[in-house]
Amino acid sequence: METSVIRFLSSFEEKMADEKVKIDEQTTIPTAVNEIEPSPNNPESAALEQAADLAKLREHLEAKKKEANENYDRYLRQVAEVENFRKRANREKDEAIRFANEALVKDLLPVVDNLERAVAHSKDGGNGKPLVEGIEMVLRGFFDILAKHGVVPISAVGQPFDPEKHEAMAQIESGTYEPNTVVEEYHKGYLLRDRLLRPALVSVAKAPKSQGKKNHGNEVENEPGDD
Repeated sequence: METSVIRFLSSFEEKMADEKVKIDEQTTIPTAVNEIEPSPNNPESAALEQAADLAKLREHLEAKKKEANENYDRYLRQVAEVENFRKRANREKDEAIRFANEALVKDLLPVVDNLERAVAHSKDGGNGKPLVEGIEMVLRGFFDILAKHGVVPISAVGQPFDPEKHEAMAQIESGTYEPNTVVEEYHKGYLLRDRLLRPALVSVAKAPKSQGKKNHGNEVENEPGDD
């Protein structure tokens, strides 16, 4: 659009220049514009008015071109900033994924050290007692680290069976526990804060079978062969 306007202005200027030459051949244009009174019959005044309008139009066009260039430069800077931000965000995301477990691994290193010490001490004899003590210490360290990172064991034995936390492997007749109560745990279940990491594998109590069939009078029926 700016190119079309410039072409129009150039053509208009050429026509005005030709007209001015013709006017100069016929008469002399006064040096002061104020000395010429605008009149439809005065070609000199009309030419000067058109020249003034042309100058204003060119000035306005130059101002718009300058504004357009400034806006385009501002746009390029914004695009560059957005692209840099996107690259930086992707880089930080990749690093966060790669090193997401860094804190947990650092906390586990002392546990590994203790386990190595326990193995080394067990080689000195003592009927395996140093090894057992070392493993117990390592296990306590593991539980402390898990708790630090929001991992807690699920209560199972003696608790009512909860399908959201427990996975039943078997039913066991029990006269000690109420039916639908966990009586045995095969492996622990764990929660990560409020999220289930894995359910506890358990056995669930059920009511024991009666020892004999009762009749309608609530008496135990005799088996065949009884007196």
